[in-house]
Amino acid sequence: MYDLQHITEDQLDALKEAGNIGAGNAATALSTLLQQDIDMKVPAVRICHFNELIESIGGAEQPLAAIYLRVQGDAPGNMFFLLEPKEAELFVHYITGDASFSWSNTSKDDINLSALNEMGNILAGSYLSAISDFSKVNMQPSVPQISVDMGGAILANGLIEIAQESDYTVVIDTVISLSHPNQQQHMVEGKFLLLLDPEAFGYLFRALGVEEDD
Repeated sequence: MYDLQHITEDQLDALKEAGNIGAGNAATALSTLLQQDIDMKVPAVRICHFNELIESIGGAEQPLAAIYLRVQGDAPGNMFFLLEPKEAELFVHYITGDASFSWSNTSKDDINLSALNEMGNILAGSYLSAISDFSKVNMQPSVPQISVDMGGAILANGLIEIAQESDYTVVIDTVISLSHPNQQQHMVEGKFLLLLDPEAFGYLFRALGVEEDD
């Protein structure tokens, strides 16, 4: 089993390079969807202890919007994209033009949620495709699910499967710049969490040619 606590700089650099490729692909796809300029950056890729992760999102009771999916293929696991609820609403406003949408007045069958699902498909698909192409490891996303809940409750669903084996996760910080003609530019900060199954990280790093230190 691979121990993320002992990840090397080369391994982090490999994940960041793949993340930047994914961000570029996602920006292109989102620009087409929104018909406006989108810029995405990956300022950092880091390893985070679960307790530190909870603190970084503002505590277990802090509301979050999450796009969650299961990673399938040769390196299975879970993936989250975390946003503040207001920033997720902003994406819906940009995609649909419906500025009245908010989590307080939505329902599970709200058509606006399909727009957010589409954004999740683009983001997750772009990141996983980049990592998969970069490593030559087959990684496919399941259909994403969206939830708005307390951060602790959201993360528990993904962490419970690996918590017995590891206390750490990969965090891919992501900054998305939305700019619309004649409107203020918005900077949206999100976090991708890559929670692969215990053996999958070792497999992925071997495929990337950056194996763990002896």
